[in-house]
Amino acid sequence: MRHNTKHYADRLTDQFEVMLGTGMRRGEVLALHWSDVHLMDHKLYVRWTLTAANNGKIHLSEPKTEASRAWISLSPRVMTALHRQAALQMTAHPDGRLEGLVFARPDGEPLRPQWVLDQLRKRTAELDLPKIGLHDLRHTAASIMIAAGIPLAVVSKTLRHSNLAITVDLYGHLLKDSADEAVVALAAALDRADAGLERIPRSLCRAA
Repeated sequence: MRHNTKHYADRLTDQFEVMLGTGMRRGEVLALHWSDVHLMDHKLYVRWTLTAANNGKIHLSEPKTEASRAWISLSPRVMTALHRQAALQMTAHPDGRLEGLVFARPDGEPLRPQWVLDQLRKRTAELDLPKIGLHDLRHTAASIMIAAGIPLAVVSKTLRHSNLAITVDLYGHLLKDSADEAVVALAAALDRADAGLERIPRSLCRAA
């Protein structure tokens, strides 16, 4: 992200920031309209998704699941990226208005997913980073949240999975350290309870 900001500072810089900062899917970000972005409330609504057929034709459609159609909270970093895009587009618009797609070509048409992927790989290659796909930004967002100790149920809701089992299947392997910490905490609690019981009169212990 620092490399993008320093050497590009373009709409893709902001798009990658939004994807990594929200865990949104590629198609959801590419189909995001300003009418669904509520900057004053620090939220956006996922209403559309973009797909490209084999012949390259772009399609906008509703997300496949009800869980995907939901409000997303926006962090200060994501808010900064969206405000930057808003300022650029309002300056370019004859009437200074925000309309259409948040991330689009200069003519307002949707960005092609393959072009966005090519740009991501080009920029990561410049830093000798591993080759990743756009969906890996979503996986990275999930991994960061889990590593930070965010409860899996909250991660699942943030990613808008249709149920918690999907989140467990995808990211359960990341919970090993958390599971270790959980049993250590449990043992410590039991040890404290044992120590406390030693100071309780035996009569009360028998009553308990």
